[in-house]
Amino acid sequence: MPDSLKPIILIPIFLLLVFPSHLLQADAFEFTMWEKRFRNFITCELTRTQAENHFNGRAFKITMIDLFDIQTESDLKIVTGAVQCFVGEKHHTLYAAVGIKSILEKDQVVYYTIRKSPFTVLATELMKYPYQERCKWSEYWIDID
Repeated sequence: MPDSLKPIILIPIFLLLVFPSHLLQADAFEFTMWEKRFRNFITCELTRTQAENHFNGRAFKITMIDLFDIQTESDLKIVTGAVQCFVGEKHHTLYAAVGIKSILEKDQVVYYTIRKSPFTVLATELMKYPYQERCKWSEYWIDID
């Protein structure tokens, strides 16, 4: 093989080996960012409302929050997950869906629903549950007092 062809062959091989690892790192970083925002939003939302609709005003402690999926439908990001709470002497799991739009380059929750049983949600169904902002969609915890 002529020396002039070696760089042409080696460059694509190098790019194939290097590029996917950067792509995976970017995806992991983005997922972590969404996970932190979801965790902070759900914590804020449940503590602001005292989860009265879910636990009848009984004291609870959040023991786990898990992000399941991030989907995009049109200009709406749909983030779904679960939160496990310890109430009385039992664990209860709630399932949440959050619809987020970018408004003036800032992500904002525009739809939100939380239920006691697992569910799948499309944007058209989620739009039945508009959210009036009580809690910010933020990567970092905001003091709610």
